[in-house]
Amino acid sequence: MTETGRDVVELSANALKVLQRRYLKKGDNGELLETPEQMFRRVARAVAQAERLHNPGAPVGDYEETFYGLMTSLEFMPNSPTLMNAGRELGQLSACFVLPVGDSMDSIFEAIKQTALIHKSGGGTGFSFSRVRPKNDVVLSTAGVSSGPLSFMNVFDAATETIKQGGTRRGANMGIMRVDHPDILDFITAKHSDDCLNNFNISVAVTDSFMHAVEADEEYPLVNPRSGETVRTLRARKVFNSMVTLAWNNGDPGIVFIDRINEHNPTPQLGPIESTNPCGEQPLLPYESCNLGSINLARVCDDGHVDYGRLGRIVKTAVRFLDDVIDVNNYPLPQIAEMSRGNRKIGLGVMGFADLLFRLAIPYDSDEALQLAGQLMEFVNTEARAASVELAAERGVFPNFEGSIYDVDGGPRLRNATVTTIAPTGTISIIAGCSSGIEPLFALSYVRRKVLDDDEMLEVYPYFEEVARREGFYTEALMQRIADEGSARHADDVPELWRAVFATAHDVTPEWHVKLQAAFQGSTDNAVSKTVNFPNQATADDVEKVYLLAFRSGCKGVTIYRDGSREEQVLNVGAATKQTGRRDPASGLATTRPARPRLLTGETERMDTGCGKLFVIMNDDEHGPREVFANMGKAGGCASSNTEALGRLISLALKKGAAPSEIVDQLKGIRCHVPYGMGPNATLSCADAIGKAIERRYIAGAGTPAAAPEPQLALVGVAQGACPDCGGAVEHEGGCVVCRLCGYSKCG
Repeated sequence: MTETGRDVVELSANALKVLQRRYLKKGDNGELLETPEQMFRRVARAVAQAERLHNPGAPVGDYEETFYGLMTSLEFMPNSPTLMNAGRELGQLSACFVLPVGDSMDSIFEAIKQTALIHKSGGGTGFSFSRVRPKNDVVLSTAGVSSGPLSFMNVFDAATETIKQGGTRRGANMGIMRVDHPDILDFITAKHSDDCLNNFNISVAVTDSFMHAVEADEEYPLVNPRSGETVRTLRARKVFNSMVTLAWNNGDPGIVFIDRINEHNPTPQLGPIESTNPCGEQPLLPYESCNLGSINLARVCDDGHVDYGRLGRIVKTAVRFLDDVIDVNNYPLPQIAEMSRGNRKIGLGVMGFADLLFRLAIPYDSDEALQLAGQLMEFVNTEARAASVELAAERGVFPNFEGSIYDVDGGPRLRNATVTTIAPTGTISIIAGCSSGIEPLFALSYVRRKVLDDDEMLEVYPYFEEVARREGFYTEALMQRIADEGSARHADDVPELWRAVFATAHDVTPEWHVKLQAAFQGSTDNAVSKTVNFPNQATADDVEKVYLLAFRSGCKGVTIYRDGSREEQVLNVGAATKQTGRRDPASGLATTRPARPRLLTGETERMDTGCGKLFVIMNDDEHGPREVFANMGKAGGCASSNTEALGRLISLALKKGAAPSEIVDQLKGIRCHVPYGMGPNATLSCADAIGKAIERRYIAGAGTPAAAPEPQLALVGVAQGACPDCGGAVEHEGGCVVCRLCGYSKCG
């Protein structure tokens, strides 16, 4: 390959969209300054410069070509910060960091300052709040009492809200607390509603002794971290049930098995591991970072078999690439630079596992899939360690090798303290054109609505369409039905073999999700990011079974998501609400609308404004008006962003029980400097146009919607929720949500 720019990477339309929106260099006015090929060239050239640090005569150009080919073949992708920042002024290439939070005001606010610097550079942060003294504990310096760790978590959350990560990534945090902290019950319920800690995932660090106490229905001690004294005991099962119930309610908290994590801590001489990165798959010491990358397993399938020779070559090159990233990285703090270069942790993982299973005709929920998962990851881990040993012979072992678990007679002399991690791959899997991480496919077929020309397009997972045509069962009607139902598992006109093979996330039972996670964990140095999907009707007992299964099967943690569980939250505790609101029959608390149904109906009205054509999409559920989207054609700029913001706020108001007439009263009559038209049909502003569209649909028509048109799937997401950027369906993965239509992602 050459640097002429004539080499074209085979990228999908979605991949191009994601790259253009989030990865490629842009000018001051938002114009693109590089092509995807130039981006990969920029990254390859920047990373290859590390070779000179170890060998001044190294053939840097050859390594650049090798790294360029690794990425442009879509066989491997580094984590997003590397793609975004390598070879650019920011130069921060790591995805995740852990910062210490001590039991003093100085330590806490130093961590907040450091968090701001990391988020500004494009990284995510993890913290353990287990060392902070509990609320109402004594503060000797002031003779007062402590406000407790939860109060400080809110300060971290507010700081994150203020900072945009380098303009390309949103801030994300992991907050962890040990299960034996006196404030653990407050921590478990910290995210019971959607109005706090929105920039945090939270997980409880459970110990082996706690889990054994749960199984034996015994009490366990709560220990004040300041004094080391036991302050009281709790029934382990009571605390465990609280964790289960809250996770069932909205996915938080997750759990990490902290003793198991520390059993595999490669550098115990440096202290215990207390926290992980925001998605939980990367346990890290304070001030450690890890740079991640993933191999596209869809690219190593050859004629119905795994090409282990090709996979081995990819692993070897990827390990060298990631080790080089450590040396060229521009770390946001000197402490992080020291720890990262001292342990040289890398996290090589995989993506496209569901694609590989499809091509091998293996059902995701089968013993054969478990066997393949274990075999694949054992191979990747073994080859990655072998590559790290080769690098150590060439460059030396990681500096903190002495005292590590490898510093024994006959132990491997490694360049990297860890080599493998299975991370979420939301946006990089879109770029690579494969399924995300080790997750099952989200959908085989769906309908995308083109808002601007009011057209619909049926989109089918390419390999499913290929098989369906080859096997003779493809019809447009079948694909449409699968799009409506979300699965082919119960489609009688699909042969039994392919019904089993083409499993989607909700075809797979929670137990099988855990089994697959455990199969990969067995040969992964760090941890495994995996979302255990539950149907909406699942019970708390179902969640409990999964937590216990994850503990017994060797997982290092588990994250669950019950379909639709984050869409019904408490609105006002103990406060009176309007008659338009709903009340929970058990608690009497005011709540929002029920969980969003899979399909909504509505209509789109085109409004002419002084800024251009405005498309107002209004959708209804069984209770009436549900959501409004406003799209300003191709205008872009402030007009487009403001109308999008208005749509979001109107949708939120409708969800919380506002009447359409109240919204119309607020919007109609607002003027701007570019009104359009004359007389009663004039639009005074974009806000005025949206108000008039709502009035025509819901008020002029005697408060009832017009005849329902066809559903608009692209703009109203499925039960998992709608993407705030494009309205598409979002997928939950390892504590994050990602939209595979536009690349939007958010953790916490």
